[in-house]
Amino acid sequence: MTIRADEERARRAVAALLAVVGQEGASAADPAAARWSARALEPGFAAMAAAARRTGEPSRALRAELGAIGRAAERTMARADGGACLHHGAVWPLGLLVAGVTLAPGAAPTEAARLAGRLASLPDPGAPRRPSAGSAVAVRYGAAGAKGEARAGFPHVRKALSALAEARAAGAREPEARMRALFTVMSSLRDTGPLHTAGPAGLREVQDGALAVLAGTLTPSGLGVRLRARGLYPRGSGHVLAAALFLENSDSPVM
Repeated sequence: MTIRADEERARRAVAALLAVVGQEGASAADPAAARWSARALEPGFAAMAAAARRTGEPSRALRAELGAIGRAAERTMARADGGACLHHGAVWPLGLLVAGVTLAPGAAPTEAARLAGRLASLPDPGAPRRPSAGSAVAVRYGAAGAKGEARAGFPHVRKALSALAEARAAGAREPEARMRALFTVMSSLRDTGPLHTAGPAGLREVQDGALAVLAGTLTPSGLGVRLRARGLYPRGSGHVLAAALFLENSDSPVM
């Protein structure tokens, strides 16, 4: 594998994020800023792929390097979107999955997710001692959070992959398949974003609204209006869908 392959995987990770920006139900308050934020992560993802390629196995050394690269990527993203860090929750899962795909090129998405989960379970000696807002909310409300999802092998990413496959098999066009996958994730993910904004009541509004969309009793745009009115942006669910889209595209040839 080559530097060119590292860069291609990074481009695919960013493309997956961009595909979700503006998706009704998980859109950011400022889609333009969200696109800048996503593009700012490309060099970091390329560096993560390069680190995995050089190391060749899910080791403690690789975990430490990925952590350092991820923190640098978040600082770059903060400069790009004015400090909003709109894809803060994407650096962790997508970075690990980029590494997992690099460690096992051509492997099935579930195998790449398994390797990424192994990496997530290793200690990061450079991790800040002060918990992030997402980690603090996860502890307070007993949610898995991004770290818990990763250490469990990305169960909601696997759920999104299944929902995409089922929707396509039923004849859904790609935008509809992605929409159904997104709301499937939203219906059960304990997204720390809404929890941070409005506590358990906010999370219930997201989950119940997603179930209503899946049942056909509420339109996606109707739910989007409702959530934006309360300042609820379930970006975590969008990042899960982006991770699933990345994994789907990760087994195509990379030169």
